[in-house]
Amino acid sequence: MGNPGDTDGRPLGRPLGSTQGSPRQRIGAAAEDRAALHFEAAGLQLLARNYLCRMGELDLVARDGDVLVVAEVRLRDSMRFGGAAASITWRKRARIVRATRHLLARDPSLQQLRVRFDALLIDGAQGEVQWIKGAFDAGGR
Repeated sequence: MGNPGDTDGRPLGRPLGSTQGSPRQRIGAAAEDRAALHFEAAGLQLLARNYLCRMGELDLVARDGDVLVVAEVRLRDSMRFGGAAASITWRKRARIVRATRHLLARDPSLQQLRVRFDALLIDGAQGEVQWIKGAFDAGGR
């Protein structure tokens, strides 16, 4: 199986350590870099970063054995509004599910894998990465 949209073995999307964009985008990119490294350290094979389609965006897509892991990375500087976990609304979850369906339709070789929706939460720029496996399901719950 080839990586979705990839021609040279590297994951699709923004490269690790990208410094493009606004200061806020760079902070978000750094959080995604930390989350991607966290996945790789745990032995997952990173397939895509920032997979973008008209349905939405997938922050990280990885393979964990026979499981396709679709992960939302959330960074929150403040707990005022409930922290990183509270920022993954039902609308956001629905967009992630729709974008995942698009990815699966685009790359049929991924359809043989079970899909799991994870969240990688980082509270504060230097906060620990909290990995919630199975954070929600395709029904958005």
